[in-house]
Amino acid sequence: MLPIAFHPIYKHPLPESHRFPMIKYELLPQQLLHEGTAAESDFYAPPLPDMGHVLRVHKESYVNDLLNLTLDARAARKIGFPLSAELVERELRIVQGTIWGSLQAIEKGIAFNIAGGTHHAYSTHGEAFCLLNDQAIATQYLLDNSLSKKILIVDLDVHQGNGTAEIFSGNDAVFTFSMHGKTNYPFKKETSDLDIALPDNTTDAEYISILRETLPKLIEKAKPDFIFYLCGVDILASDKLGKLACSIEGCRQRDEYVLSTCHKLNIPVQCSMGGGYSPDIKTIIEAHANTYRAAKQIYF
Repeated sequence: MLPIAFHPIYKHPLPESHRFPMIKYELLPQQLLHEGTAAESDFYAPPLPDMGHVLRVHKESYVNDLLNLTLDARAARKIGFPLSAELVERELRIVQGTIWGSLQAIEKGIAFNIAGGTHHAYSTHGEAFCLLNDQAIATQYLLDNSLSKKILIVDLDVHQGNGTAEIFSGNDAVFTFSMHGKTNYPFKKETSDLDIALPDNTTDAEYISILRETLPKLIEKAKPDFIFYLCGVDILASDKLGKLACSIEGCRQRDEYVLSTCHKLNIPVQCSMGGGYSPDIKTIIEAHANTYRAAKQIYF
């Protein structure tokens, strides 16, 4: 069984003008089912989460503004989506999907959220298409329930995980690692426990070499008993919002290396999909599907 959180409301509740490439959340599960990488029984439809878990990470006044749709215009513009009750519900279900996935990973070794990776959500506000930080909330959930003592967040989206870095700044139970494009958004970056800022046009060989050099040493240093992996595919050369030069094959090798490392060291890993903005939706789906294919080969 490949545990995957997905809910119909992940189909992005936005006007047509805002939907691409959010349509990937509809197409990816269809592709995984079509090719036999996943079965219907692998999917979990998350309910709404206990708001207490959300409030362990996000400021109550901000959460209330989301729930009541009372964010001021400036705060709403930073998010980048038209705010609606459907959008907030979608984010809440994504959060529960990642919490569930963390529990599944402890039991089965690995789990996925078709959506998630909302790493630009700070404790006090959202930005860049992120309202609530799903992996940060799930991280705090594991710590609060004594299900983990030390967590490593491996963020390999092309954009720095600025919200995640802010949320866990000074928290010795969480090690935040972000490897991202140096000149990409956010232009004012936060400080993770480890940041590797890559120059424009970084290729597969350079990317994989740095990752192989970094990850084992990082795991040895941090000694995590759980890993959250943000596996954005916006590192592709074709990505409209990225400035790196990785190929689909390089992206596949990245995921295979991270997941193989977690499996070899017997460290549970929860994966959230993160970004992917190539102009051809087939490219996005293929790159994301490779992450699931690698997991099935390594774990099942």
